Amino acid sequence: MRLPRDMDAATLIKALTRIGYAVTRQTGSHVRLTTHHPQQYHVTVPNHSPIKVGTLNSILTEVATQQRISRDELLRRLL
Repeated sequence: MRLPRDMDAATLIKALTRIGYAVTRQTGSHVRLTTHHPQQYHVTVPNHSPIKVGTLNSILTEVATQQRISRDELLRRLL
């Protein structure tokens, strides 16, 4: 599945909160989200519009690995 080319930080953060992440802090233009399922894990999202494709791919791959699902499955859940 192709990555969206125009996803902004607000949309990504909202989508990640639907799968169990919560905003824990913001430092400058970066927002840190944390989940406790299945274990505590942090991911940092740059508060940019749009998020660069490589950065978005890295974030989604990291979250998919933590959730133990494929990146494509994660994209289907988020979009």
